[in-house]
Amino acid sequence: MFGSGVFATFCEHHASAAAAAALHPLRLPARRRVAQTRAYSQTVHWRPRVASYEVTTNPNWTGLSFAELRIDVSKLQVAVVAPSLGILGGQAVQADRLLQAWRDDPDVDAWLVPINPVPPRPLRLATRVKYLRTAVTELTYLPLLVRELARADVVHVFSASYFSFLLAPLPAILVARALGRPIVLNYRSGEAPDHLQRSAIARAILARVDCNVVPSRFLAGVFASFGLDATIIPNIVDLERFSFREREPLQPRLLSTRNFEPLYNVACTLRAFRLVQDRWPEATLTLVGGGRDEPALRALASELGLEHVTFTGRVHPGAMAASYASHDIYIQSPNIDNMPTSVLEAYASGLPVVSTEAGGVPAMLTNGEHGLLAPPNDHRTLAAHVLSLLDDPALARRVVCGAHSACLECTWPRVRQQWLRLYQSTLPSSAGHPAPAVTGRDQ
Repeated sequence: MFGSGVFATFCEHHASAAAAAALHPLRLPARRRVAQTRAYSQTVHWRPRVASYEVTTNPNWTGLSFAELRIDVSKLQVAVVAPSLGILGGQAVQADRLLQAWRDDPDVDAWLVPINPVPPRPLRLATRVKYLRTAVTELTYLPLLVRELARADVVHVFSASYFSFLLAPLPAILVARALGRPIVLNYRSGEAPDHLQRSAIARAILARVDCNVVPSRFLAGVFASFGLDATIIPNIVDLERFSFREREPLQPRLLSTRNFEPLYNVACTLRAFRLVQDRWPEATLTLVGGGRDEPALRALASELGLEHVTFTGRVHPGAMAASYASHDIYIQSPNIDNMPTSVLEAYASGLPVVSTEAGGVPAMLTNGEHGLLAPPNDHRTLAAHVLSLLDDPALARRVVCGAHSACLECTWPRVRQQWLRLYQSTLPSSAGHPAPAVTGRDQ
C-alpha cells in the first residue's frame, strides 16, 4: 500500500542518478583521478559514505560501470527526516541533539533531511503566502527525499500528528518503501490518543513500518491500545550543556519554556503565579517561547495585575542553558503532553519541577520524587506546590536529587546503544555492517 509501480520507478530512477553522480570520477578533484593503468585501488570520499573501490580493468572514466566496483561501506548510513532548527520545538531540538551525538561516531553516519527545506530562490516569494508556502515546501521536499534517502541504509523519520503527519512523515515513508529502505518511525506527539483514534491512515502506516519508536511509556501504552508495537527510547539530555547546580535557599525565580499554544495552557501558569506573587511580591516569572496565544497571555498578565513577568520570545536551543541557570523553579501547565525535553533540561540544571499531570508527564515525573504534580488546569495546586518548595528546603533538595538521577538514563552513552541496536535490527542479515564499536562514550 506504500506506492504504485510508477512511484517506485520514479524513485529508483532518481536514486540511480544520485548514486552515479556521487561515484562518477569526473566529479572528483583532479588529484583524485586515476591514471589509466591496468589495476588500481584507491579510497574515494563523498558525503555521507566512505567507500573503497578496486578497478580490475583498464578504466574508461567516461563509461565506468558499477560492475567494475567493489564497494565496502564502513559505517551505517542513517537519513534522519525531521524539522530543522528553523522550526523551534521539541522535535527539532531532539533531532539536532541526535545528529550532533552521531557526529564522528565509529559506527553511524547520520545526516538531516529537513521537512522544512529552503525552496529555490525563484519560489521563495511564494512562501510568504499562507497556503502557497505549504505547496512550495512540499514541492521542494519530495525531490529532496528521493535524493537523500537513496543513499541511506536506514531511514529514521520523526513524526508528529494530524495534518503534519500527512505532510512530512507519510511522504518519507512512501519514498523509503519505494526504495526498499528500512523505516524507523519515531512518533513524538502527546496528541497520539486522538490522532490514532481519528486516522485510519495513520494506524495503517504505523502497522507497516519496520519499527515504531516512542520516547515514553505513555506513548507505548497508547500504541498498544491500538494493537501497535513500539520500542521506547528516551529523549536525549546533554549534561555538558545543562550544568547541575543546587539552589539553597531557593529564590522565587520561576521559568516556563512552553510555547504559547492552547495545548500548553500557559494561562494556567499565569494564574498560579498570581497566587505565588501574593505571598512573594518580589517573585519573577520568565516565559520563553512564542505562538498564537501570546496576545491573549499578555492581556491576561495585565488583567491579573502581575509584576515581574517577562516574555522573552523564542530562544535558540543553544542559548537555553543560560535561561535555566538564571532561575530557581521550573513550572509548566500543559493539558496535553508527551515527554517534554524542557523537563529533562530542568532536571539536568537542578531546577525543581512543578507541572500538571498531562499525558506522558507522570511517566517521567513521579510526584514527590522527581517533582510535584497538579491536576490539569488546576492553578491553585500548582501555586501551592511552588510555595511548598520555597518553604521546605528538604523537599526541594529531595526532588532535585531524584530528578537529576533520573535524567542520567537519558544521556547519550545510555541512549546511543539503544539506537544503534535498533538500526541494525532493521537491516537484512546479509547487510554485513560491523558490530558496534565500544567507545569511551559507552563505557
